[in-house]
Amino acid sequence: MKNIVVTGGAGFVGSNLALYLQEHFQGSHIIVVDDFRKSGFKNLEGFKGDVIASNVADGEWIQTVKTKKIDAVFHIASITDTTVMDEKKMMRDNVDGFRNILDFAVEKSAPVVYASSAAVYGSFNRKMREEDGGKPNNIYGFSKWVMENLAETYYSKLKIVGLRYFNVFGPGEYHKGLAASMIYQLAIQMIKGNRPRMFKWGEQRRDFVYIKDVVSATVGALSAKENAVINVGTGKSTSFNEIVEILNKILNSGRKPVYFDNPYGFYQNFTEADISKAKDIIGYEPKYTTALAIEEYITKYLFSRDAESRAV
Repeated sequence: MKNIVVTGGAGFVGSNLALYLQEHFQGSHIIVVDDFRKSGFKNLEGFKGDVIASNVADGEWIQTVKTKKIDAVFHIASITDTTVMDEKKMMRDNVDGFRNILDFAVEKSAPVVYASSAAVYGSFNRKMREEDGGKPNNIYGFSKWVMENLAETYYSKLKIVGLRYFNVFGPGEYHKGLAASMIYQLAIQMIKGNRPRMFKWGEQRRDFVYIKDVVSATVGALSAKENAVINVGTGKSTSFNEIVEILNKILNSGRKPVYFDNPYGFYQNFTEADISKAKDIIGYEPKYTTALAIEEYITKYLFSRDAESRAV
């Protein structure tokens, strides 16, 4: 592939993807599109491709690449803060931006892999299968659900694969603040010597999936057997209390949680992916358990000179 577009390429998932493509698709030209409102240039340290500072919903960036042959589009750009309540803004950025991507891809005859979310499921207490989607708790989840439905109307024109990312964590998320993973937030608190704070009573369970597995699934989606929307998780949930236990073991500490009331009525208390469809369609098989991934994250990144360590 000669030219590959990565939207949201300065953000968490997008930057990890862009740097992976640069390393493993040598000879390709990686084009990052990002408006840098909720991302960080430090995520792209070592990046040698092109960077277009633009919001995909505006469409201005298309003029910059309109003469290029585009071989693939990874659409990761999105408002990802689930606490954002501005419904018009959420829908414009997420849905209208995606509409621009799809029309652009049709013009370029380029396959599209895009980021959806486990937020499309809303409240469940069992493994989430793809057919369970469509009952989101908030406008973020609704915007992703609308994106999936929009993508389906393009199936006859393009190769399109949507990935319902579950709770992604790993290096590159430091700039997300309160929208960063619970693993990151709890780890930073404990590294600083504080007791970890969490919603009562820490029994919420999430399918925490490491960024390296997410990138592997995202790249693998280019070789999907068919157009589809598929889950990307580990297939196993971990409670917040268990996360603290894992962190205490790694940090050789014994800090007990401080619990407080959850102010969000739309909060997902449980996520766990059924990944059988992902295994079948893109050959996805996570390499990291949550515990193994946390250990690598802490020892290799949060305690290194990586951008993550600057948040400590």
